[in-house]
Amino acid sequence: MIRHHASRFALAALLAAGLAACGNDPAWHGHDIRGVMPDLAFTLTDENGETANAADTAGHVRVLFFGYTHCPDICPVTLGRLSAALGELPEAQRDRVRVLFVSVDPERDGPEELAAYTDYYGPRFIGLTGTRDQLDEITKRYRVTYGYGEPDADGFYTVSHSSGIFVFGPGGEARLLINQSQSVPEIAADLERLLARTE
Repeated sequence: MIRHHASRFALAALLAAGLAACGNDPAWHGHDIRGVMPDLAFTLTDENGETANAADTAGHVRVLFFGYTHCPDICPVTLGRLSAALGELPEAQRDRVRVLFVSVDPERDGPEELAAYTDYYGPRFIGLTGTRDQLDEITKRYRVTYGYGEPDADGFYTVSHSSGIFVFGPGGEARLLINQSQSVPEIAADLERLLARTE
């Protein structure tokens, strides 16, 4: 069973401190994290085996989610909800969004595994992973955690990871934190509103 308690606590602490300081716009369904989180920045490896960074998708609204392809519950559910939310947007807006799925399980999630996994959710989903140092750098940057469970007799292990969904504007600026309680229409509404503001 995947444990998210530590990362949820970290995100809750972040929101309690940060949102109190900057204020939260009630018009958003998600949490406004402008000024609380740093701009989007990373160096990782994409699903084609190429070095990737935030500049590769500049000009798009970026949705960042951490997980792994062997995740039995939260990852497929979250990516499915994001895919459904994108499906509610007009095509022109949909094309301006990229979902960055960062696997924190590089031992099992190479480029081929990531490509097969993200292809299921659509062409706007991009799989990324990296070395432990690279993953530590990006997870620390966004104040989330991950960890590995003990392997079972067959060598299978679970990975604990954040359940938060971060949204960045076209210039890489942090804009929203979407939580797991938001409905597909609410996610779509937030993305549509953000896209309208950045045209």
